[in-house]
Amino acid sequence: MAISTILFQTFSYFSFLSVFFLCLSSRSFPARLIPDSVTVITTDTRNSTDIHNFTWHDFTRFLDAGKGSQVNGMSELKKYFNHFGYLPVPSTNNFTDIFDAQLESAVIAYQTNLGLPVTGKLDSDTISTIISPRCGVGDTAHKKTGIFHVTRNFAYFYGKPRWVRQTPMILTYSFSPDNMIDYISIDEIKRVFKRAFSRWASVIPVSFREVEDNESPDIKIGWYRGDHGDGEPFDGVLGVLAHAFSPENGRFHLDAAETWTVDFEKVKSKAAIDLESVATHEIGHILGLGHSSIKEAVMYPSLSPRTKKLDLKIDDVEGVQALYGSNPNFKFSSLLESENSSNKGVGTKSRTSRWTISLVVAALVLFLCT
Repeated sequence: MAISTILFQTFSYFSFLSVFFLCLSSRSFPARLIPDSVTVITTDTRNSTDIHNFTWHDFTRFLDAGKGSQVNGMSELKKYFNHFGYLPVPSTNNFTDIFDAQLESAVIAYQTNLGLPVTGKLDSDTISTIISPRCGVGDTAHKKTGIFHVTRNFAYFYGKPRWVRQTPMILTYSFSPDNMIDYISIDEIKRVFKRAFSRWASVIPVSFREVEDNESPDIKIGWYRGDHGDGEPFDGVLGVLAHAFSPENGRFHLDAAETWTVDFEKVKSKAAIDLESVATHEIGHILGLGHSSIKEAVMYPSLSPRTKKLDLKIDDVEGVQALYGSNPNFKFSSLLESENSSNKGVGTKSRTSRWTISLVVAALVLFLCT
């Protein structure tokens, strides 16, 4: 049989199969699909007085909105951008529901800072990131927790503050005994924070030591609900997870309304948040780092429920070492090897998937030609 005939038959069979499956599926799928990451997460709460943060999830209805749009509730989205430093309060003190030029500029800045495709519109990537649980520290110049980008990726608080102590530098930390959660043992919490502090200590010449709360610690850690007196109120389940202040303030607050966990196998809640990942991130703020635009970095502002992000990336390390210098025992080569190994693993999976698809296609061609 001629090669051209085989190819024609193969194409005909595939064309028939494609149309057949499209016809079967036409009633199963809507015209436009919203990514799974935009799905509202519902969960049981530990306290019936906790209010699930539905406001952020309501932002999904702004999907694909752009300049000139007017959607009821857009003013709430503008408040979100104001809170994280992207949009100033208008002279009228009231935000409107119109997608105006100022909001477009805020969206572009947000997309740029968080490493998203810069479209100026509320596309699926942008909406997915907006509704994700995140750190409460702002991303740009802000009246309370302002930071400015000094490189394309990592950032610092305004003025580039850092801790100043005699060498060798030792920072002390304590837990507020009146502001703790009771469903994770204090010993387990202390182990988690010790590991989190150790990650940063391994790359800079700074060590951390736990002390009692009455010993005037440099860093004070505690769980709080709603408005707790620091001007940055928490908002209930999901939404803002935690926040920490720039050097040498030392305040480190976590939202007590969240479902915190150190083991996803034991805690099945869909809204469970990994304590160690958040602790590692907030310690970066305590040291003076702002948010990174690298999604894989510890200092990226958002963290999805039931996910872990523990290992410092090159961006995290370069940022903190620019403030404090390098730990003499740290070697960049080992970090590069680790990241390269991780990247190769992703590449291998991708190649395996392509080979699987190729083999299936080849098998179909052989079957059709016999």
